[in-house]
Amino acid sequence: MTTIVPTSEEDPALAVVRFTAELAWADAGADVAEPQVTRLCVEAQECMVMGRWLDLASLMLTSADLVFSKVSDKDLECIFTVICNLVSKLESSDEELEVAKLISTKVTQQPNDKPAMRLKILFNLYNLLGAPASRFFVYMQALNLALNGKVTDHVTPSFKKIDSFLKEWNIGIKDQRNLFLTIANIFKESKSSTKDSFKFLTKYLATFSGEDSLAMSEAKEEAVRTVIEFVKAPDMFQCDLLDMPAVGQLEKDAKYALVYQLLKIFLTQRLDAYLEFQAANSTLLKSLVHEDCITKMRLMSLVDLGCNESGQIPYALIKDTLRIEDDEVELWVVKAITAKLIDCKMDQMNQVVIVSRCTERIFGQQQWLSLRSKLATWRGNISSLINTIQANKAVEEGSQAMQGMAIR
Repeated sequence: MTTIVPTSEEDPALAVVRFTAELAWADAGADVAEPQVTRLCVEAQECMVMGRWLDLASLMLTSADLVFSKVSDKDLECIFTVICNLVSKLESSDEELEVAKLISTKVTQQPNDKPAMRLKILFNLYNLLGAPASRFFVYMQALNLALNGKVTDHVTPSFKKIDSFLKEWNIGIKDQRNLFLTIANIFKESKSSTKDSFKFLTKYLATFSGEDSLAMSEAKEEAVRTVIEFVKAPDMFQCDLLDMPAVGQLEKDAKYALVYQLLKIFLTQRLDAYLEFQAANSTLLKSLVHEDCITKMRLMSLVDLGCNESGQIPYALIKDTLRIEDDEVELWVVKAITAKLIDCKMDQMNQVVIVSRCTERIFGQQQWLSLRSKLATWRGNISSLINTIQANKAVEEGSQAMQGMAIR
């Protein structure tokens, strides 16, 4: 197979048209093929002379499927480099978007055929584009291609730059929702990080406000999915889901009210509430592992004790709350320390746990007010300490001055 390189004066775009036309008509015989190839080349020249770049792109992509199936990867990349470079000839951002849509839609038609190569082509196209709208469209096409073609590892590194991308694209709420949900689905498919999937699901849910009830209803299934992901995750103990309108709508939903109740138990109550709920709704929790839920609720219940027992938790209270044996109390305290949920010391002599810090399960308005109060107290204490130091320093300086006068 001949590789297209600029070895003659023929325009690269015209060379691609000729190459793909010859490939398409290769089995028709010279008598039929030559007139067809000539016709297509003439049409391509007319497009180039008149600046009809969208028509030229369409013409170059006519046999794209055949090119993907019969051309080597090296030739394929070369052909699409020429096609993608058409966007550099466009002066209008609207025209650029149309050509970008045409190319990327054609490239993504068969995601299971050479998906990695198709992704490479899309990212090459992305880098040639100037308009934010065009770049966002192609990026979304790449994400969906990666998801459908099961090559998600090729796109996940780009998610580290998603905040800067958002500033560059300046996209609306609907596009943000589409982006966040797609990324969450990619993380779910790759099974690389439950936390990352949860992170983008919460970003998605956060775009809905209580004022837009019609739009919010479309997030219902994803809200349920997010709650279940949080409950199942063995290493997530804090979230703000209860403050989100998209999640709050589940509370009075006939189908999903129990899901909301389960979330509320995990974020605001203790193990006994979960066990009572599980006994009454065991069929609802079939997607959850009961023992894993108990483990998580024990840790969260221990954290709740640390936040509400004035800094000291009796061993007996931990035993009763977590429903464990006497010799398991310190084991669960160590588990909470290992999970970075609490900082504490165990006073074995007095059978108490002395807590210096614990992680709040919810960090909402009440927690911010509490933090504000603590900071105000801390500031007052520091100010009082500074005043005391300055007063002592003044007394000391006055005493030294008196001693100096006495010596004279």
